[in-house]
Amino acid sequence: MKEILKHFPDLTDTQISQFEKLEALYQDWNAKINVISRKDIDELYTKHVLHSLAIAKIQKFEPGTYILDVGTGGGFPGIPLAILFPETRFYLIDVILKKIKVVQAVAEALELKNVKAEQIRAENVKGDFDFIVSRAVTNMPDFVSWIKDKIKKTNKHELKNGILYLKGGDLTEELQDFPKATEYNISAFFEDEFFETKKVVHVPLKYKV
Repeated sequence: MKEILKHFPDLTDTQISQFEKLEALYQDWNAKINVISRKDIDELYTKHVLHSLAIAKIQKFEPGTYILDVGTGGGFPGIPLAILFPETRFYLIDVILKKIKVVQAVAEALELKNVKAEQIRAENVKGDFDFIVSRAVTNMPDFVSWIKDKIKKTNKHELKNGILYLKGGDLTEELQDFPKATEYNISAFFEDEFFETKKVVHVPLKYKV
């Protein structure tokens, strides 16, 4: 929690309380369903919460923004971002039902009114989104093929509508078909060595009829 408060000092009391509750909630659920690897649960705030919030260092979401989180797993990056941006709507999806049940329970326990979670494939999602977020669920070409027709026409942010993707390592080959993609090193924002090779990748996508 210290790291969260250090990098996001303007949190309200409600947000601080919600972030503080995450540890107990995920430890409880992890004992029943393995949603986070056993070795990572002890570093929940660095490897999951802070990592998710790196997206907020690249783009703050305006009120009324609509975000799709594909392959959310136990709720990352969607849940931490939903806490940080209470006036932004988040639609968290995954193909694994037990993970979605955890996400729904966590959102309910935190009283997050801006989160909807559902078991559904990305290709079957209906609706248009300002941004589509994810944490390394697949390679970028496949990911784009799943969601390319789900982008809103009008931009209201500094970054153009599209994908904000959390990924690590050398992405040169993976991004070669996306010349407008931009890589942001998370280590520029957070000091922990875990972030040394981690990035937020922004891929702008055009609205498709």
